[in-house]
Amino acid sequence: MPLTEHIGVEVLGLTSDDLKRTDVASELDELLARHGVLVFRRIHVDDAAQVAFSTKLGEVQKMPRAEGEFPEIFVVSLDPAKSSSAAYLKGTFFWHIDGATDPVPNKATMLAAKAVAAEGGETEFCSTYVAYDTLPDATKQAIEGLRVLHSFEAAQLLAEPDASDATRAGWRQRAGREQPLVWTHQDGRRSLVLGATASHVVGWDAAPGDALLAELHAWSVAEPRVYRHHWSVGDLVIWDNRGTMHRAVPYATDSPRVMHRTTIFGDEAFT
Repeated sequence: MPLTEHIGVEVLGLTSDDLKRTDVASELDELLARHGVLVFRRIHVDDAAQVAFSTKLGEVQKMPRAEGEFPEIFVVSLDPAKSSSAAYLKGTFFWHIDGATDPVPNKATMLAAKAVAAEGGETEFCSTYVAYDTLPDATKQAIEGLRVLHSFEAAQLLAEPDASDATRAGWRQRAGREQPLVWTHQDGRRSLVLGATASHVVGWDAAPGDALLAELHAWSVAEPRVYRHHWSVGDLVIWDNRGTMHRAVPYATDSPRVMHRTTIFGDEAFT
């Protein structure tokens, strides 16, 4: 069932056990590539089932500091007692592509809702394929060949603009990376590479470069091209990180919201 004209489908009629089947996972992988986001409402997967499904889609990232039985599970929570990365997760309130500062971004990300926020905490998605495809031809020509520096610092500054010099120096220890503004994929499709990590257009003065990135960002996340998922406990959502941006709608730091995340490594470099 399509969720919007441009992105997302709801998958009906499957159980948690079905996701462990290789044939089902293969069909879902193809569906993901076509639609960008798959939603399974109240399917109630446990960690074992989530990891099993994830591994059928590719190699799954393991957390260096596992916080539970499964090192593949990353706990998403703003409560430091529940997640060791809570301090950085406010950066997810801004649109981003997972792995934008890496040579090869993640293939896909999966979230299972264990507890939800009373207010806020929805997750929004937009298709970066559609964002590029719907640009005016003149804009496509103007941005051809441009490169953008992406950095962890740029994303964190949005969440903490008054950060101390020492904090900023710590962010800079994670090196930035130049990426193409327009990504030409192996299958010939093209997408925009934008998001909170986008620091500046390489070789451009700050003002026109910032204006261009802001214009393209606004175009990409305009309401007709966005799907907003309202979470219920037991929901499972997976998105194709190669062709989407996403963000969490802000929610309170004392919110009970908890998601269990798995990340599938990518195999396609930015080109």
